[in-house]
Amino acid sequence: MIFRVLNFRGLIARAFIAALLACSASAAFGQAAMSPAVRAHTVLVLGDSLSAAHNIAEQDGWVALMAHRLAASAPAQSRAPAWDVINASISGETTSGGLSRLPELIAVHQPGWVLIELGANDGLRGLPLPIIRQNLQKLIDLSQQAGANVVLLGIMLPPNYGPAYATPFAGMYQALATQNSVPLVPFLLDHVATNPKLMQQDGLHPTAQGEPIVLENVWAVVAPLWGEPRTPTPALPH
Repeated sequence: MIFRVLNFRGLIARAFIAALLACSASAAFGQAAMSPAVRAHTVLVLGDSLSAAHNIAEQDGWVALMAHRLAASAPAQSRAPAWDVINASISGETTSGGLSRLPELIAVHQPGWVLIELGANDGLRGLPLPIIRQNLQKLIDLSQQAGANVVLLGIMLPPNYGPAYATPFAGMYQALATQNSVPLVPFLLDHVATNPKLMQQDGLHPTAQGEPIVLENVWAVVAPLWGEPRTPTPALPH
């Protein structure tokens, strides 16, 4: 199992990663394409702080937990390629920021799967819903045009944003999933967001104790797609 974290924290780091990816992409264009088997086991997670282990240890975030579970579930004698999980999530990321980074990420890593977890920060800023939806559609299109399978991770806004905005915001993910025939995790923070004991003081991000439940929400959707058992496999030690 290979687990790579590209989610450097802070504004300076965002500038650094953009330059790094641009350089890496130039080299990647000259490389041979991955075999279909390797691509099928390469997962790119494009998200924001909800996938970037915000204010907790990287290894406690749901993406790292997913990578450990995939490694633990692989038969000892399997000839299948090892899973390669790339976490390209950045705290504060928006759909437009994801659009600016995705082409290079695809060129460098050639993922067979792209898990899109974006839109929360757009919503928290009150961006018009048609713009958010348009950007998410472009992210889906870019991924599919590159030959990757897409899984969309749905988000809901806090109740204080009001039903006039929050309700269609949540429904936008289901509509996009249906329109594009892509799998959907209905609500990434299901069974977590409403439990104060599992949320950080900001009320927006899970604690380390909440992250395994976040993983279960994702695992219920991706496990059948990846031929993995639905029953959780004990994670590898950190």
